[in-house]
Amino acid sequence: MKVTRFLGGAAGLALMGVGVSLLMDVRDLSGVLVWLGGAVVLHDALIAPLVLLIGLLLVRGGVRGPVRGALVVAGALTVVALPVLLRPGPRANSSVLPLDYLRNWLVALVAVAMVTVLSMAVRRFTRGRRPPS
Repeated sequence: MKVTRFLGGAAGLALMGVGVSLLMDVRDLSGVLVWLGGAVVLHDALIAPLVLLIGLLLVRGGVRGPVRGALVVAGALTVVALPVLLRPGPRANSSVLPLDYLRNWLVALVAVAMVTVLSMAVRRFTRGRRPPS
C-alpha cells in the first residue's frame, strides 16, 4: 500500500507540475481564477451534498461506499465536460473540439457505472466466502 500511495503522490505532483507550466502561458489569470472558484463552489454547494444525500437515502449496507465513489467520479466528469456540453454547435475552426463530447461523456458515465457494479459484485462475492477454519 505504501508503494501505491507513493506512486499516486508522484503522479499527482507530476500532473500539478504540468498544470503550473501550462499556467505560465496564460496572460490573464482572472478567467482561470473565476473558473477555479466556480469549481470549488460547485463542488462544495452542489456535488458533495448531493453525493452524501443520495448515498444516505438510496443506498443501504456495504455498497454505500462504491456508490458514493461512483457519484463523485461522475460529478467530476460532468464538471470537466460542462463547458463543452453547454456550447454545442458548429465552430469557426472545425479542428477545435472535433469529437462527439456528449456521446463520450455518456460512455464515460456508463463505464463508471459498470465498474461500480463490478466492484459491488466482487465485494458481495468475497464477503460470502470465508476461509476454512
